[in-house]
Amino acid sequence: MSTLYIRLASQATADNATHWPALACPFALVAHGNAIERQGIASLPDLSDVIAKSQRVVLLLAANDVTLLRVKVPPLSAARLKAALPNLVEDRLIADPSDCIVVAGGLADGLRTVAVVRRAWLDILAKTLIAFGARHLAALPAQLCLPYQSDQPGNVTAAINERSDGTPDADINMTLRLSEQDGIGLAIMHEQHEPTANVAIRTLCALVPQAPVTLYVPQSLVRAYQEAVNDTVARNNVAQGKHINVSADNWSRWIAGANAATLDLMAGLGAGAGPKLDWRPWRWPLALAVAVLVINIGALNIEWWRMKSEDSALRATLIQIYKSAYPKESVIIDPIAQMKQKIAIAKHESGLAAPDDFTALTATLGEAWASAMGADGKTSAISALEYRERNLFVHLKPGGEAPIQKIKAELAKRNLTLELAPEQSGATVLKIGSAK
Repeated sequence: MSTLYIRLASQATADNATHWPALACPFALVAHGNAIERQGIASLPDLSDVIAKSQRVVLLLAANDVTLLRVKVPPLSAARLKAALPNLVEDRLIADPSDCIVVAGGLADGLRTVAVVRRAWLDILAKTLIAFGARHLAALPAQLCLPYQSDQPGNVTAAINERSDGTPDADINMTLRLSEQDGIGLAIMHEQHEPTANVAIRTLCALVPQAPVTLYVPQSLVRAYQEAVNDTVARNNVAQGKHINVSADNWSRWIAGANAATLDLMAGLGAGAGPKLDWRPWRWPLALAVAVLVINIGALNIEWWRMKSEDSALRATLIQIYKSAYPKESVIIDPIAQMKQKIAIAKHESGLAAPDDFTALTATLGEAWASAMGADGKTSAISALEYRERNLFVHLKPGGEAPIQKIKAELAKRNLTLELAPEQSGATVLKIGSAK
């Protein structure tokens, strides 16, 4: 799964830019595990192809755009907590809570971490990235993506991101992680008469006067910031400068911190910025499946119409043959059944017995009975014969026996069937009919 990480400029910087998506942003593309395939600095339009191909896009929001609060929250369900959060943080915000996205994080030391960001800014980011083809968006506070040394509580981690595009109000973005659950961001104005590194170090010393600080800066600026630390100590006798450790920044730290962060601010926008199914890899399989389905439906319909036409033609031919044989018949429902009936009537009128006539059934029964009884050597008397519904019912005397299976076999040779009918008065009843 490929993931694209982007460190965005602050909203203040974007507001002062003529076209904010053109602002250069540091990025890193991770394909397998945490292996970085590509990294650099580029604008969002230049990254549009990478955004569209990435399965997940993680935005690291500027720390000065996200306010982190530690709030005591009563036990509530997820839905009730989401509804109650704006009221719980209202007195600690300058802006109207309805204009903000408020997302609750984990619970630690009896307090819950709450992140607040401007709704309009996050909505713009989501729409812009979705327009570039992003499928699964996440937005994390940059201050919580900085490394934190849990084994050394009280240590502060900071990162410097300098801009070189001439933006007057936000040349230096400083991000600080003060504790595991707390962090802030600061945009530092550039002073023309003093190097930016000196301004950043002096500001850092004012913000964190006592605690040891690990400061991450771009590789090209490590020397300048180390000299600024030394200069601050020498010129202003600031003891804190002795506790600032300057190191080269790299994406591995940010990626590890982003993977550990749980406060996803995009969740506050609802389903619009949530994960979406990527249909693009399925376009051709789905198109092929639809084509096969259409072809099969078309073939089935063609076959149905062909068989229906054949049935209509065959029925018309049968009706025509029936009418030619029996021109006086006006009602023709089933020409085949009616033709069989007419043939049976004609045979009966000409003296030919039908296989299921009483005479034919009785004569055939006599032959089969004699053959079966003669082979068995037993005798049994028949008490009555009954003919109805073109079947012959043979009533045996009570207690009488007959080799029914042998009689049935003899009748089968003569195209007759034998079945046991319900007993009457304790006597066995045999039902004999034509097999045709």
